[in-house]
Amino acid sequence: IPSWNGPAHLPTCLGALRAQTYPSLEVSIVDNGAVDGSQDYITREYPEVRLLALDRNLGLTGGNNLGFRAARGEILISLNNDTEAEPGLVEWLVAALLDHPEAGMAAAKMRLFDRRDTIHSAGDGYSVDGIPFNRGVWQRDEGQFDQPGWIFGGCGGAIAYRRAMLDQVGLFDESFFMYCEDVDLNWRSQLAGWKCWYAPEAVVYHK
Repeated sequence: IPSWNGPAHLPTCLGALRAQTYPSLEVSIVDNGAVDGSQDYITREYPEVRLLALDRNLGLTGGNNLGFRAARGEILISLNNDTEAEPGLVEWLVAALLDHPEAGMAAAKMRLFDRRDTIHSAGDGYSVDGIPFNRGVWQRDEGQFDQPGWIFGGCGGAIAYRRAMLDQVGLFDESFFMYCEDVDLNWRSQLAGWKCWYAPEAVVYHK
């Protein structure tokens, strides 16, 4: 979880991760040089969280990459700090990759934090004019994206990556800093033969 001067978001985000049903979860926050007391707050209130503190802001991409390199698991989840995950988020994402060995990515369903009946992303798409898009964005969730299956890729705000895939295709391109870094990684992964499974049961709310 990359974070920069975001202590207002952390109780909701980290509280939801404490409630996850998946038993073997390592939570790491990469603090991108916060100057607002975030680091002391995390250490005091969430001692189970691994804090990776930086002295400068490496952006969403640099923060995520540092977290990926430090993580000890074989499945790595990129999660924004302004999210609230439903208790089964991690369990469903992990199950998706275990059930589909050809998948290097498993995408969650993201709904809006303040309008929980509205979709923010049901995975990523890419159109022939070169413009990426969030599937279902701003649509009222009436079950139209409840079918699991293969998609182009997932939104980097809540997606699981197989470490073996990242070892092959590389991590986020840090020249993006933030935005569209996930689309670039989706492309590189697909071109290398990896697929993305959409797991609509894995739900997260995003501000």
